[in-house]
Amino acid sequence: MLLRRLPWMAVSAAKPLPLHSFIGIFTPIPNKLTFPPLSFCSSTSELNNLTHHPQEHETDNRRPQHLKPGLYLVGTPIGNLEDITFRALRVLNAADVILSEDTRHSGKLLHHYNIKTPLMSYHKFNESQREQLVLRRLKQGEIVALISDAGTPGISDPGMELAKLCVSENVPVVPIPGPCALVSALSASGLSTDEFTFVGFLPKHSGSRKKRLMASAEQTATQIFYVPPHKLSQFLEEGSSIFGDTRRCVIAREMTKFHEEFWRGTLDEATKVFSIRQTKGELTILIEGQANSKVEPPSDIELENELRELIENGESLSTFKLKRWYVDFNIHGLMQLCYQIMGK
Repeated sequence: MLLRRLPWMAVSAAKPLPLHSFIGIFTPIPNKLTFPPLSFCSSTSELNNLTHHPQEHETDNRRPQHLKPGLYLVGTPIGNLEDITFRALRVLNAADVILSEDTRHSGKLLHHYNIKTPLMSYHKFNESQREQLVLRRLKQGEIVALISDAGTPGISDPGMELAKLCVSENVPVVPIPGPCALVSALSASGLSTDEFTFVGFLPKHSGSRKKRLMASAEQTATQIFYVPPHKLSQFLEEGSSIFGDTRRCVIAREMTKFHEEFWRGTLDEATKVFSIRQTKGELTILIEGQANSKVEPPSDIELENELRELIENGESLSTFKLKRWYVDFNIHGLMQLCYQIMGK
């Protein structure tokens, strides 16, 4: 059988392509992603009879026949433009409108692939105002694509509320899989991938943030956080005090970019290293889960002695609450014990 030769690749059985043609060398993706069908012929006569008739086969690229109306959640690159999928490009090209977290940022992606679909801003500050407008367009039969600045929409990015609204209104919600920082970081981390918890961004309030870290510290699953660079030192200091200095962690930065880095070590080591080192770009931080051996809670006598020591040193009850086993202790019993000691 003879293989119809593609216009962009010459294949010779006598002289195969060298291996380095495929490994480590990336050919720029053409702006127009149009590929002729791959045909197999049993003779040279059939091969010669094959001709391309654009007027017979080409259809409107703006609206493929099998793309139904609905909300399309399209994953976009987290750094490297080559990571976008053919399907994502097809949907973005066919959509009536693209909802974008930052139209200027997304405009660069669309320009790179020569996509002319109009953009509409959709971010955390205006999503509640945009929802009804978008829903109305969806019910009119339009194709609406939603993208974030990077990665998968709705995962620590705008999109969750709109998806919930569409589901409640029986509007189709279609995922278009693509890059995702948490999955990329986890797969290359070297930590356990059997079970993991994605926490995302921590609360800004100190009390809520520490409470969430305490809950994560008790889990045996790998914990995954998104941390802004200016919050890294704070995260490592609080994480080290709650998870313990020896807990292993991985800090992934600039993933898929030229300066991609995976830093690995203990939380104590990370606190020291990054206290004198500046970082740029969003960070994905993974912390190994707690060992299966459960720490026995202290006895009543041990609790009483530690609480008495704290009170004598002028410490507040908040210090006592930061203990990892505090969550298992009855708050009513703690208060009674406190009054008892103060009354002695």
